[in-house]
Amino acid sequence: MRIGITGHRGLSGEVERKVRTLIEEAVASYGTNTGTGPGTGPGNTGLVGVSCLADGPDAWFAEAVLDHTGQLEVVLPSERYRADLPAWYHPAYDDLLRRATKVHRTGLDASGPDAYMVGNELLVDQVDVLLAVWDGQPARGYGGTADVVTYAREQDIPVKVLWPEGTTRD
Repeated sequence: MRIGITGHRGLSGEVERKVRTLIEEAVASYGTNTGTGPGTGPGNTGLVGVSCLADGPDAWFAEAVLDHTGQLEVVLPSERYRADLPAWYHPAYDDLLRRATKVHRTGLDASGPDAYMVGNELLVDQVDVLLAVWDGQPARGYGGTADVVTYAREQDIPVKVLWPEGTTRD
């Protein structure tokens, strides 16, 4: 099973804790590896997680996939993508990127909304299911979570929305 992630960044502490739990439960629902190799074994049909590795839900998802001994594939929206991520996050990003079994590149050099959308389209095109940490609101900028959800639905990729009931985004 190939699962992708999209989602809002910069969530408050309480929303973050709830979202992390929802991500963990979603990844676990696709099976836990009890075999000897990555993504194999009873209860696991070959878990592969695909993420752009932004800070927040992308990273939490990547960690959950690896914790369930799935394989991690990364989509890099641009060659300068890392520079646009917060400096405090770079060590975790570098670690997750190093642990990826495959890296998909858009071929774009500069980061920005267009690169993010191209990257997310490439991500959606690689998966069977998209997990969306999404409050159901319109995107705050081109290439945001709502745009990715719309693209996935246009491609007939099932979308599983993960949003804690009764919470709002700051």
